[in-house]
Amino acid sequence: MPPKQKRQKIDHKSKGGENNGGGNSTSTPNTLQTPTDPALISQKFLDIEAEQCKELLKLQYGQGQLLVYNPLDYASQIHQDFVSKFCRGPKKVLLLGMNPGPWGMGQTGVPFGHVEYARDWLEVKGEVTKPVNEHEKRPITGLNCKRKEVSGDRMWSLLKQLSGTPEVLFTNIFLHNYCPLYFLKDSAKNVTPPELKVHERAKLEKVCDQALVHVVDLLGVEHVIGVGNYAAERARKALTNEERENIKVSTLMHPSPVNPAANKGWANIAIKQLTDNKTIEYFKSST
Repeated sequence: MPPKQKRQKIDHKSKGGENNGGGNSTSTPNTLQTPTDPALISQKFLDIEAEQCKELLKLQYGQGQLLVYNPLDYASQIHQDFVSKFCRGPKKVLLLGMNPGPWGMGQTGVPFGHVEYARDWLEVKGEVTKPVNEHEKRPITGLNCKRKEVSGDRMWSLLKQLSGTPEVLFTNIFLHNYCPLYFLKDSAKNVTPPELKVHERAKLEKVCDQALVHVVDLLGVEHVIGVGNYAAERARKALTNEERENIKVSTLMHPSPVNPAANKGWANIAIKQLTDNKTIEYFKSST
C-alpha cells in the first residue's frame, strides 16, 4: 500500500506578487487586458498552473491510495524553461492533452515531452528532483531518461515535420495539458483522469475546467484541439459553461499505441484532421 501523500507545493509568483490563477473564484481573466509583455504572459501562465496544482493537491485520489506525481514541481526548471521560451504571446491554437505520461511530461515537464525532442529540438534545459513517494518502477531522471514515450514520439515528429523549427511552431500554437498531475497504482499502473472514481473526477474537472478557461483567455486562443476524446470533451464543456462558445473545439486522434487506429498511420490521419478543421496552416511558416 502506498504511503499517504504529502502535499506538493509550487510557487511561481510574478514580480509584483500577483497571482491570477483564479483559485476557487468563478471569475475569469479579462481578454481585453491580456498583457503584451512576453515575460509577463509567461509568468501569468505559470501562475495559473500553480494555482491549479495547489487546488488539485488538496483533493484525494483513489481514496488516498494512488501515488500522485506532479511534474510542475519536481521538473519545474525544465517546465519553466519551456514556458518562458515558447509561451510569450497570443496563440491562435491550443493543442490540449489529457495529463502527463510516465515517460513524457512525467519526466520533462513538457506536454507529450518525449525526451529527445524536448532536449535536442526544443533545447529546454534544467534539472529534476524526485517526486513525493517516488515509485521504484517509475523513477524520474528528467532529460537523462532513456525510455521513449510512443505518443510523444509520434506527436513531436509530426510537429517537427509540419513546422520545421520550434520558432515556427510556437508562433501560433501552444501545447498544454488539461490536468498537470498523473496517478499511479501501487503496481505502477497508470490511472488516467477518466478512470478516477466519479466523485473524485468531478472535483478534479471543476478545477481543471476553470484553469483551462483562464489559459484560453490569457493567450487569446481561437481554437482548442483536444488530443483524444476526453480532452476535447472537457474543453467543450469548460468553454460552454463559461460562455466561450465562440472558441472552436476540435478533436485530434490520440497517438497512443493503446489506440489500434493510431497504429495504422497516425501522422497521416492527424494531418487530415488538422486539414479538415482548418488549423493546419497555423503549424506552418507561411502563416
